[in-house]
Amino acid sequence: MRRIAWCLVLLGLVACAESPDSEATGAAEPPVSVTPVVEPVEEAPPIPLPADGFDFPVGPPDARKYYNAQPFGENDHLGDDWNGTGGGDSDLGDPVHSIAGGIVTVAEDFEAGWGNVVRVQHNIGTADAPELIESLYAHLDSFYVAVGDTLERGELLGTIGNAHGAYWAHLHFEIRDTVDLPLGGGYSPVTTGYMDPTAFIRSHRPSR
Repeated sequence: MRRIAWCLVLLGLVACAESPDSEATGAAEPPVSVTPVVEPVEEAPPIPLPADGFDFPVGPPDARKYYNAQPFGENDHLGDDWNGTGGGDSDLGDPVHSIAGGIVTVAEDFEAGWGNVVRVQHNIGTADAPELIESLYAHLDSFYVAVGDTLERGELLGTIGNAHGAYWAHLHFEIRDTVDLPLGGGYSPVTTGYMDPTAFIRSHRPSR
């Protein structure tokens, strides 16, 4: 470090000395105040109430006037593709319903390939011992829910779309037994975390 020279003129004599720096004297540098960075803690979504049964997402409760154009497992499909019986874009804008009571965890436009997507968590266990699964509704033309909304079985959550013109209008629908998986690609020979939606709904109908 730079040393500061000083000189004293006394009785015609010049005396010079160097002022020692902090390194030489061991003097401590003044403390620097540092504000700790506190990372925000993301709260887990609340646990949904136990579901009282499951209906189909279109034409509820029994998918009347719709057909499953590409069932789970066909061509490594990870869900069901629900189409109106009129074909083409005849079902564009038709209502899409929550298959059971649950809580919305995703409501977002993922653009190319997926379009508008809504994901809902459901509890197939009990209030004391919850068992969570997830339903996913994709290619929606519109959605009317937000993250954190509580839905009832059969409640309107959006409308059938075509992923912003990528496909003929239809509902890509999945049920996952592992919640919060990545969005994925809709197709895979690996089905871990996914269930056959139609088989699941048929085995979990409400007791009317």
